[in-house]
Amino acid sequence: MLDASAQRNPVPALERDPILEADAKKNLDVAWQGFGPAKKAYKQVLLRFEETYAAYPDFSKIDEFLYLAGMSSYYLSKNEGKQKVNLKIERERERYDPAKLREDAIAYLSLMIEKNPDSPYKENAAKVLRELKQ
Repeated sequence: MLDASAQRNPVPALERDPILEADAKKNLDVAWQGFGPAKKAYKQVLLRFEETYAAYPDFSKIDEFLYLAGMSSYYLSKNEGKQKVNLKIERERERYDPAKLREDAIAYLSLMIEKNPDSPYKENAAKVLRELKQ
């Protein structure tokens, strides 16, 4: 017979709010659509991520969102995508400065790997991180 303490889960499962989960999932789906090859709407992806992360950082699929945010920051830092950055506009320059975007990409991808070491996005995130840190 097992000791009673061995039968307990030492780390309680995180209670997830079903309403916040549903809303975050919707934002993630929209972000994936914006990220895809047809749209390459990386600014939109970042806005969805920031909105979701601020409201619900414990989202069950936050690794996907961190990956999308990191990759979108990376692509925007290289001025890729269909939503171009206009650095002549002060608000755009502050938000989408290439150096800041690279720092954001490193932060998002590093956090994704740290918090979700088994994520299916880990390998590609690590590859991009190596490039960004050179």
